[in-house]
Amino acid sequence: MKIQEFSQQTGLSAKTIRYYESIGILRSPQRAPNGYREYSEQDLERARFVAGARSLELSLDEISELLAMQDQREAPCRTMLNQIKHKAEQINERIVLLQQMEKDLRKLYKLGLTFPTDDVDGKNCICHLVKERKNN
Repeated sequence: MKIQEFSQQTGLSAKTIRYYESIGILRSPQRAPNGYREYSEQDLERARFVAGARSLELSLDEISELLAMQDQREAPCRTMLNQIKHKAEQINERIVLLQQMEKDLRKLYKLGLTFPTDDVDGKNCICHLVKERKNN
């Protein structure tokens, strides 16, 4: 199959497919006599795996590790489970941080309502508080 059909069946753009080929995530496909890429069912299965792993926000390095295991005929299942667990823990940490940020923003909004909203110089309004805020 040609790259457009391959793209449709994997959900990956042609540009992404070419990029993945250039970095070795996807193997370079066979070429037709006219130079067009010709993808096989094996290529399709590998690309679907990559697309699925990316949808879970696994990094390209993590995916490369899994693919290397498959290429060496090693089952990547335990490694995949560990990566999924780690990703879930990272997401939980982000959720906690985002919930705290939401609280901080709501508190800042309430406080900002007590200040004038027409301070052009930004010295006695919410803009001053934002400017003085440091990264925690």
